Amino acid sequence: MDKIALKLNMDRLLLMALREDMTSEDISTNAVMPKEQRGTVDLICKQDGIIAGLDVFVRVFELLDETTCATLLCQDGDAVKKGQLLATVQGDIRVLLSGERVALNYLQRMSGIATYTGDIAKLLQGSQTTLLDTRKTTPNCRIFEKYAVRVGGGHNHRYNLSDGVLLKDNHISAAGGITNAVRLAKAYAPFVHKIEVEVETLEQVQEAVDAGADIIMLDNMTPEQMRQAIALIGGRAQTECSGNVTRENIAALVALGVDYISSGALTHSSPILDISMKHLHAI
Repeated sequence: MDKIALKLNMDRLLLMALREDMTSEDISTNAVMPKEQRGTVDLICKQDGIIAGLDVFVRVFELLDETTCATLLCQDGDAVKKGQLLATVQGDIRVLLSGERVALNYLQRMSGIATYTGDIAKLLQGSQTTLLDTRKTTPNCRIFEKYAVRVGGGHNHRYNLSDGVLLKDNHISAAGGITNAVRLAKAYAPFVHKIEVEVETLEQVQEAVDAGADIIMLDNMTPEQMRQAIALIGGRAQTECSGNVTRENIAALVALGVDYISSGALTHSSPILDISMKHLHAI
């Protein structure tokens, strides 16, 4: 997910978030600011990390008032420090107040994902293993979260169910086995799509290889099982490791020589990066 795709698709989702937060009016703001008054506010980082989602942050205010403008002092992907001034935003104070929470929610969440992903990606530096995210994302926020993974130095697995064939345990059960599931997938899917199969045992690994799977996902296997599985595959398919990937065991997984490591934690378990809007004043 790149910045162009993000810009093309984010307005509808941002408007939904704004409507969720303000169904009829912002009572607090309207009570203290009954008329338009131009003002400015600073965007301050409160902890070290990687920033992601600045365009999203600014766009929230632009959707409320197109005359809002921002001066960005950093860009997505930059390492930022506690206390750093990231941007200043100028506009109607009522808009700055009403859009604050939604804008920060996106920026904090995206920057948290980028920061956590960056920490994990460092553990893969110098290897041939690629770090992937999963579809374990917040509903209606996938486009933002997968973009943040890219900013942090990770890569995207399939974006949605239409992007690729991934035959998991329940697909295999429904088809009556790996061999038939792969056969049916090859017959149905466009030829440009690779066929990935999730396996849990060495017997399933062998069946997936024999069936002609392009990618074999080693799901929740022990390191020794994965070592045997990779040897059994012998380069006849790409390999992906998934399940229980942690900061503590990822080095051992990389040492096995797996092609891909996918981690749902990149999006479902990363903490936010603490960022605030401060020093609001009229101009």
